Amino acid sequence: MDDQLIASYVKRILSARVYDVAIETQLQLARKLTARLQNQIYIKREDQQPVFSFKLRGAYNKLIQLTETQRAQGVITASAGNHAQGLAYSCQKLGVKAVIVMPRTTPLIKVEAVQSWDAEVILFGDTFGEAYAHSQQVAAQRQMVYVHPYDDPDTIAGQGTIAREILQQHPDDIEAIFVAVGGGGLIAGIGAYIKYLRPEIRIIGVEAEDSACLTRALEAGYRVILPEVGLFADGVAVAQIGEHTFALAQQCVDEMITVKTDEICSAVKDMFDDTRVLFEPAGALALAGLKKYVQAHRLHGKTLVMIGCGANVNFDRLRYIAERAEIGEKKEALLAVEIAEQPGSFLSFCEQLQSYNITEFNYRYAPSRKNECAQVFVGVAMPDRSRYLPSLIQRLQKQVVSVLDLSENDMAISHVRYMVGGRVNALPDEKLFRFQFPERPGALLNFLRSLGSRWNISLFHYRNHGAAFGQVLVGLQVADTEHDDMLACFQSLSYPYWSETDNPAYQLFLK
Repeated sequence: MDDQLIASYVKRILSARVYDVAIETQLQLARKLTARLQNQIYIKREDQQPVFSFKLRGAYNKLIQLTETQRAQGVITASAGNHAQGLAYSCQKLGVKAVIVMPRTTPLIKVEAVQSWDAEVILFGDTFGEAYAHSQQVAAQRQMVYVHPYDDPDTIAGQGTIAREILQQHPDDIEAIFVAVGGGGLIAGIGAYIKYLRPEIRIIGVEAEDSACLTRALEAGYRVILPEVGLFADGVAVAQIGEHTFALAQQCVDEMITVKTDEICSAVKDMFDDTRVLFEPAGALALAGLKKYVQAHRLHGKTLVMIGCGANVNFDRLRYIAERAEIGEKKEALLAVEIAEQPGSFLSFCEQLQSYNITEFNYRYAPSRKNECAQVFVGVAMPDRSRYLPSLIQRLQKQVVSVLDLSENDMAISHVRYMVGGRVNALPDEKLFRFQFPERPGALLNFLRSLGSRWNISLFHYRNHGAAFGQVLVGLQVADTEHDDMLACFQSLSYPYWSETDNPAYQLFLK
């Protein structure tokens, strides 16, 4: 280890000025995660900063180190959002002109936040790399001082103050600290301070699988450039690790972990369960890695710290996060099941699942199928998919024609579940109805039992969205002579319902 390099950064960290604007954030025991993972899990709550991210620390520390002449020139940076907010906030406090170049893909909540601190925002490019290159040009044209979002010793030192707080707040044993990695400023600052004072504590970096620039660099021994990066965890969407940050990471990082999008979504949900705060994907990234590490190493009784580094998430992204969290937690199984195409077979199949909560049903009658079998796409909630799914499949195989597990099939998860169905030609007497019923365990099965097997179900769509009421779209083959009987059956259900047979969406896309 390069002790001289590490010591120089520790000196910078100890003299860093961050508390003019930043606060000492809470190191919170995550009680639910602690009980579930059987290790002491602590969250360093950087969402508590005025800009909801740790980036304020490094941005202000860099800004305060500039001379008055440099600050008078104004400053410029490129950022996917959190550094931009930290710098804009700091500049407003010090009366410094700020220009921020942000990728066009930056969440609107971050763009608006930067503008609210009186900074000039320039949207350019689709990636951080494109925004960075443009910011360099603008800096030269306007003769402004460049403040790098991560690859600067003063910025790194500002982020390192987090480590100083952690050791003060928890002086007892710590097994490992998990840190999200984008450009590397956070892990470089934390790693330098921890390895100098407490070298026995493991520093573990966590990256999104599609933005793993530090993982690839450490493997190669040099700073590789990724051909492209994923944008889901936009706060860490960086194609190349920084020069200064890579030098420190080579000295201080013990291990790297990469995680999938579904695992990040699951971590966002876990963070909310313990803090009631919605962290952004990058903000929950470290927890996703922590969970993976605990499982791989079968840890018990250890103290683990993760950095909750940001909570700037677009509200419209929450729907996607919630949808994928169940998959990431492996608490939902997606199955393609082939059943006999005959009245009552649908109900019989559902009764095989009555011990589980059904999260989704997609089915469309296809009379052209030669084997007279129906393909049903079904979602089933379970506490632990790896534990419960094999026995469920084994039981279903005795009752249905075939069962295929699609739980890890990306195309099925992202697309097919929303596309099951379509037009059906020559389907006589089909009537379409929409029902609403109280969303509680067994509600879907009770609905099907009440409907009975008198009429053939030609279309069925249901998805549990966590609302108070479930919404079901049902197609039934009902002869005109039985229309009154059908309505009498509906009345006995005591569920609100609406006829959708004349709905133009049905006429255009499903009939």
